[in-house]
Amino acid sequence: MDDYIAISALQHYAYCPRQFALIHVEQAWAENRFTAEGRLLHERVDSGEKEQRGALRYERGIQLISQRYRLRGKMDLLEIESGDPVRYFPVEYKRGKPKTEDWDRIQLCAQALCLEEMKSAEVLEGAIWYWEVRRRETVMLDDALRRTTVATIEGAREVLANEQTPPPTDNKKRCRACSLIDLCQPGIFRQDWSARYVERIDE
Repeated sequence: MDDYIAISALQHYAYCPRQFALIHVEQAWAENRFTAEGRLLHERVDSGEKEQRGALRYERGIQLISQRYRLRGKMDLLEIESGDPVRYFPVEYKRGKPKTEDWDRIQLCAQALCLEEMKSAEVLEGAIWYWEVRRRETVMLDDALRRTTVATIEGAREVLANEQTPPPTDNKKRCRACSLIDLCQPGIFRQDWSARYVERIDE
């Protein structure tokens, strides 16, 4: 049995464990404007050729794998700076804008964990390029982010092992932006849960 988790799936889990389960356990998917724009952006990024600019080499669409964390996926861009040691700098492309939450940073950190294992090198930082604002956000891959990323991997793996779909997030704003809202029906689920809760109180 293939127990590898897609690196991109970690962002789904961090955003909403229910969304993660709908996609990766129930195999449900629906596209909206945001997901379509994101898909087109990554198609353009992945189609690029390798480049060399002085001491920097740019490689796109890099396949990643980690035996330790049982992860696999693809990196949008890897910047490789020659030297001793060689410096590896992962770059993830996103269609939106920088976020206060760690969803995107977790995905980038997971890429770095794979790189470190594959290259036997330390990856201290990376960046996320946001299409909406046309700029990079540099991300320090510190111990706190690494712990959050590992916890996300473990949480996602537990959902897959249990094969049970969690309840929707309490953050209704996330639901409105989710392409799976019609399949998820968070409002109906919350009403059903509230009714059951009241029944238990009255018992």
